[in-house]
Amino acid sequence: MMQFYKKREFGAFISDSFNFFKLYGKNYFKNYILINGLLLILTIAVVIFGFREIIGQLVGGNLNGESYYFEKYFSDNAGMLMIVGILVFVLFVLLGIVNYLYPVFYMKRIAEGAQKVKTDEILSDFKTNAGRIFKMCLGMLLIVLPVTMIVLGFSYLLLLIVIGFFLILLVYPTAFNVSAFLMYDYFNTKRGFFESLSYSIRSQFSYPNGNEKSPYWKYWGASIIMFIIMYMITSVFTFVPIIFMYGSILTSAPDGNFEENPFTGAMGILFFLFYGISILATFILYNLMFINAGLMYYDSRTDLHTKIELEEIETIGINE
Repeated sequence: MMQFYKKREFGAFISDSFNFFKLYGKNYFKNYILINGLLLILTIAVVIFGFREIIGQLVGGNLNGESYYFEKYFSDNAGMLMIVGILVFVLFVLLGIVNYLYPVFYMKRIAEGAQKVKTDEILSDFKTNAGRIFKMCLGMLLIVLPVTMIVLGFSYLLLLIVIGFFLILLVYPTAFNVSAFLMYDYFNTKRGFFESLSYSIRSQFSYPNGNEKSPYWKYWGASIIMFIIMYMITSVFTFVPIIFMYGSILTSAPDGNFEENPFTGAMGILFFLFYGISILATFILYNLMFINAGLMYYDSRTDLHTKIELEEIETIGINE
């Protein structure tokens, strides 16, 4: 059984994140697929077929010299594109809620002493917290997301003077950690949204007692490592179809059809198959990042470390 409420160093966040899946991975992903599988399939299908259609129209129109072809396609299919756009938005919102909160609810139950978590228990957590989930979504959309976009936008502008690159390296992991801490704290305590937001920001830079070394760099470093791992894995699925496509262009005799729309035929199917796998891998790997963030959150809750340790000692005495 893993101990959650304890101090961890940088390396422990990485090793314990993988150890978590070693201990609970089978049960974790079983519930994840049962709860989230249909949403994942629907979202990937809609994105792949929609992206394929739009890119195909864009490429075909441009190669034929029809400069207004893409605009005409949009005007002729405005109703369908609006419906698909709304469907994609709703699917992504639902998928985001489940993907981001599933690790929070699962980890909370394991941290409270559960050995295995049932699907019904996680679904019950979603239903019980429906009101708080709605409030959190509003807060994230109206407050956290706009502020994050402004800061990131400013960092991108500073890329012109190089310093923006270093700011982006700092901002991305920090913004992710703040968002993850916000969700963990909001659903692990009875605090309101703004109280949890305040805690999630303050906890990046100091522990509650204020007498210990700032945890910022170990939190930032652990997140960066997880970002790199996720990027390297998903890049494999992204680069493979591109390499095949360029290889086909360079080695095949031009017949006009491929140049008109390179996303048709076997090559197009292969490209979007890998594209779909890349999306799926990204969603699944986000679980690793959120478990890592959860361990950071439990590290930050030094107010509960001693209490949990004493409860565990008492439990051992009872069991004996």
